[in-house]
Amino acid sequence: MKARVLIVEDELDLAELIRMYLKKDGIESEICTDAESAAEMLIGGAFDLLVLDINLPGMDGFELLQKIRPSTSIPVIVVSARDADEDIIMGFGAGADEFVTKPFAPRVLVARIRALLRRVRASFRHEISFGPYKMDLEGYYLARDEHRVVLSSREFEVLRHLVMNPGRTMTSDEIYAEVWENRYGDTTSVAVYIRRIRQKLEDDPQNPLYIQTIHGKGYRFNPEMLNPPAGDL
Repeated sequence: MKARVLIVEDELDLAELIRMYLKKDGIESEICTDAESAAEMLIGGAFDLLVLDINLPGMDGFELLQKIRPSTSIPVIVVSARDADEDIIMGFGAGADEFVTKPFAPRVLVARIRALLRRVRASFRHEISFGPYKMDLEGYYLARDEHRVVLSSREFEVLRHLVMNPGRTMTSDEIYAEVWENRYGDTTSVAVYIRRIRQKLEDDPQNPLYIQTIHGKGYRFNPEMLNPPAGDL
């Protein structure tokens, strides 16, 4: 995946470790140790994603987010040792897309970065392909080898939400809140819709390739099944 990431982290050893893992994954990155310099580096849109620590000397990460959000929609992953609900809510409120709590495994952060980049890029595309399927986001239909797969509107929305968040494990509550736009209700409906989609999508619904069950946690769309867009290596 071709991408350029700005790492804003004052713990230089950690920043270098993240950069090393990103390089192994074919992703370029730059390191910045303070928010003021990061704000300057972000001018011009030279980066595809921002990894942002909250506890920085001078301006903190929350202040940087609030400063840059009016002028850029760059995806942001906040990393912080602060895991209180108030800090997480503040991060999302300031414009973060993901929140990762320290300490974390660098390979997990890289997986989050790749998934977020795919999700953001997919949101600008009218069509997403996986395996033999093409999902037309504008036309609101799914096709396999040019033959339409009949999906209800709710089935389409559940599948679209999973496909646009590849590799991310989501609980039934999360899927229900996003697709049904309701945080309270019968979340068992999610399992019913997942089963219906698998019956239409999978060659072997009992051993699904596309929508995977992560036992005890929820569901995720297998990122390995996504076909890369043209020009994405």
